[in-house]
Amino acid sequence: MLDPMSETAADIAAMSFEDALRALEDVVRKLESGEVPLDDSITLYERGEALRKHCQARLDAAQTRIEKIVAGPDGQAAAVQPFDAEPGR
Repeated sequence: MLDPMSETAADIAAMSFEDALRALEDVVRKLESGEVPLDDSITLYERGEALRKHCQARLDAAQTRIEKIVAGPDGQAAAVQPFDAEPGR
């Protein structure tokens, strides 16, 4: 396993959402402990920001894939539309 402090952007990009979120939570825990030296804290912060951006990108991609099923007058599924689209569009 890679040293978390030496992970590259490509390593983070290859992470699943769940793995990246766990790694981000670990970064936050370490920073909140106050026991990390300043230089390591800066490196951890940068890693945390990269993990946050990766998680947000994965969430944004998932949201665009979610579709809402639109029921017709008979109650049956008539169509699908993007999750955040206004009804009737």
